[in-house]
Amino acid sequence: MDAAQQEATARARELQRSWYGEPLGALFRRLIDDLGLNQARLAAALGLSAPMLSQLMSGQRAKIGNPAVVQRVQALQELAGQVADGSVSAGEATDRMEEIKKSQGGSVLTGTGQTSHTGGAPTVRRVVREIQSLMRSVAAAGDIIDAADSLAPTHPELAEFLRVYGAGRTAEAVAHYEGHQS
Repeated sequence: MDAAQQEATARARELQRSWYGEPLGALFRRLIDDLGLNQARLAAALGLSAPMLSQLMSGQRAKIGNPAVVQRVQALQELAGQVADGSVSAGEATDRMEEIKKSQGGSVLTGTGQTSHTGGAPTVRRVVREIQSLMRSVAAAGDIIDAADSLAPTHPELAEFLRVYGAGRTAEAVAHYEGHQS
């Protein structure tokens, strides 16, 4: 790879970081690991060709052009978090991946079916997913619930935060986050 190609790849990865929160190579590798997939199965679940997935992962291409694919990525990230915290079994995850694969977008992201309502949702959702990921990388959901129970008598707001972000569903955490912005 020459200097111009390296520069173009670095620029593409930086754009991916600004658009998706991280380079797509890292994001897709995590989905592959967390969901027990290979690149071909991930590409199929997302509705991308294998070469397109490879180009996005390597930084040869910066942007996912189809909004429905972006929403499938977000749905798979949520599913991977649920598998990691034990709230969804591997068998259920396989069924859910088939549903995600067939989805056309819209309701996958917002739960409302109103794609026009998604203006600020990806940013809030990304922040919430990062909080959830960080918490779940530190402790299992059961341990977080135990900690929340211990804190509840003296620090109820902190206990609620731990329960919602450490063991709750992403939709509940988004609602909590939005409810505490002022």
